[in-house]
Amino acid sequence: MRTSTRLLLALFASAAAGSALAQAPAAGAAPGAPPPAPPRARGPALALALEAAQTAVATCTANGYKTTATVVDSAGVPVVILSGDGAPERTQMVGLSKTTTTIKYKVPSGEIADRVKTDAALDAEVKADPKIGTARRGALPIKVGGEIIGALSVSGAPGGDKDEVCVQAGLDKVASRLK
Repeated sequence: MRTSTRLLLALFASAAAGSALAQAPAAGAAPGAPPPAPPRARGPALALALEAAQTAVATCTANGYKTTATVVDSAGVPVVILSGDGAPERTQMVGLSKTTTTIKYKVPSGEIADRVKTDAALDAEVKADPKIGTARRGALPIKVGGEIIGALSVSGAPGGDKDEVCVQAGLDKVASRLK
């Protein structure tokens, strides 16, 4: 057999073997099963997210407000949504819009709520985002060092400034233990 024919046969055999290996299921996976879903993005550990949310809701409850606290990871995926007794249903969606604002713009949602008042282009951008719609005060970034690993929002108090007080209480409670 000529050398070029042998090389060509070796190349085809190698390609066929690589293709078969690429299609083989992972060890322990059922044949034809989809690959496992990737883990969520970096964010606060569940226990700390829950503690921050509980503290935020408890702070608002102590002030007479029926609220929902939402914690998301760095990709904006909810980790905890905790609605206090009697909190209006819409506070869940409003809280998510606040955390989305904070994750997207990497600042407290209140900064964006202030900036849209004088920046028509930003106002139009916010209104065009179906996950935000309206910029509202009441979400703060969760940071480790200078890196944003998530956001915490509160919705339901009579004003975003009051929501932020509850958010800050939740963040203060867990800040030293975030990784």
